Amino acid sequence: MKHTLLMGLIAACTTLPAPAPISDGITPQDYVKIQHPDWSRDAVIYEINVRQYSDAGTFDAVREDLPRLKDLGVDILWLMPIHPIGEVERKGTLGSYYSVRDYYGVNPEFGTKDDFKRFVDDAHAQGFKVILDWVANHTAWDNELATAHPDWYEKDWKGDFRPTPWWDWSDIIDLDFSEPGVRQYMSDAMTYWVEEMDVDGFRADVAGYVPLDFWDGLRARLDTIKPVFMLGEWQTRDLHERAFDATYAWEWKEGMQNIAQGKSDTGALYGYYSANESAWPRDAMRMTYTDNHDQNSWDGLPQNIYGDAYEAAIVLQFTGEGIPLIYSGQECANPNQLEFFEKDEIVWNCDDPLNALFRDLVQLKTDNPVLHNGAWGATTTKVENSNPQKVFSFIRRNDDGNAVLVIANLSDTPQSFVFTDGLPKGDYRTFRTNAPVTLGDEMQTLPAWGWMVYVRD
Repeated sequence: MKHTLLMGLIAACTTLPAPAPISDGITPQDYVKIQHPDWSRDAVIYEINVRQYSDAGTFDAVREDLPRLKDLGVDILWLMPIHPIGEVERKGTLGSYYSVRDYYGVNPEFGTKDDFKRFVDDAHAQGFKVILDWVANHTAWDNELATAHPDWYEKDWKGDFRPTPWWDWSDIIDLDFSEPGVRQYMSDAMTYWVEEMDVDGFRADVAGYVPLDFWDGLRARLDTIKPVFMLGEWQTRDLHERAFDATYAWEWKEGMQNIAQGKSDTGALYGYYSANESAWPRDAMRMTYTDNHDQNSWDGLPQNIYGDAYEAAIVLQFTGEGIPLIYSGQECANPNQLEFFEKDEIVWNCDDPLNALFRDLVQLKTDNPVLHNGAWGATTTKVENSNPQKVFSFIRRNDDGNAVLVIANLSDTPQSFVFTDGLPKGDYRTFRTNAPVTLGDEMQTLPAWGWMVYVRD
């Protein structure tokens, strides 16, 4: 869906549940009650836009690319909605993935259910997990539920079906989750894809528009079948307690973009990491990204949004706390701002240096336990330096000696600095070159938007 305005509103109005009374002995670190699947420990998410992935735009075409994705090192394959798309009030020629006409079917553009099952089986054989984008809040106007169960839908003041109010989502109508039938139907449909098609979880579209107790009950049900991974398109702590492994880090994305566009200095990230450490449980994975389907289609290409800061943003995305996302074609410098409702194929430039950078960062995250997801990884600890408004520096370390030190010049001019505390000092090797280095009190200079990553095993 087009969520640009929605993301900004929610990012500005993020709310957290009130802390539990001290007598309960509950802290933010105890908040998460679900068990993350072990395979999500060091996972990187890759979002697949099937329609635009290739000229064919099919499951089979994506399946043929699995060896390349394996080489890239990603783990969780998130497929944008695969269901048949509504025709009534359709936008554009092909319509929005997020206007679902049949929750049990697959879009014939992409192939058949057998084709999809073959994709899932091959992905599993190559070590991937597969999650489906799920649109629980609303359906297409011509979804059979609108005829069979009109009482399952929200109505406007005239008693007519209505799209989500306030947004330009005219191709969908809202479900009413106060109706028990809606909850049962949606839970059964999602269970079907786990039981029968062997998917490994879901990315929940506008998760906060659906009552939390529905998600809590669904997660408990799915976990009786197999360990699943749930990603919620939302940004509140309460989703993490019993339902979602990961939610969106919109504040990180907005902060990084403001820095890249000269609207803020490093303070934009200080605010994010301070709140992340103090108010969010360490076991809550927050998805960091520099591109996704909404940003690409509605806001612009990441190389244009971030400009010369793009590489530094990617490095920070992978090395700070959070579960990283790569969008289809991003790693290969796709130059197309993809049409959302039309066929508009990705251009794959996989010889671009970005591809090697993404691959190396995925490997860095995999190899270093301090960079793992949620409570498996280490806290992002600020490293004090003499130029804090321009130079952003932090370390993640554990008691076994593994440490990753990250320094980035978040400005468009060269910046010099020295470390002003002893935390980062010591012996390291440099990321990508493995050159040994000893860091101490010496003055250092980074070029405009320059960065360095140091690793200690």
